[in-house]
Amino acid sequence: MITMIIKTRVFDLWEESSGNLRDLACAMGISVSQVYRVRQGKRNINQKFIAGAMRAFPGRKLDELFYLGELPDSNGGTPKADFLQPQPYAAYPGFPDGQYRLRR
Repeated sequence: MITMIIKTRVFDLWEESSGNLRDLACAMGISVSQVYRVRQGKRNINQKFIAGAMRAFPGRKLDELFYLGELPDSNGGTPKADFLQPQPYAAYPGFPDGQYRLRR
């Protein structure tokens, strides 16, 4: 099974215009440490980061800022990622049946 992760073009686009991570974090409305950790690969892209990117780049579409990439494991192959298997919302109170979410 191939494990997919969300990757971003935000840093490349920002460097074309100004290049300062502090200004990017301010434009996104998130902390500089979160921006830095995402850039270094120490933190995954989350909902706050995506919303902030949309705020910082109002003229861009979501698919211009983010894309899916494969997550290689440490042995060069693809890891098993049962945490990315779709789980029914029914397992979580308040969500309708037949819809899916990513389990952590």
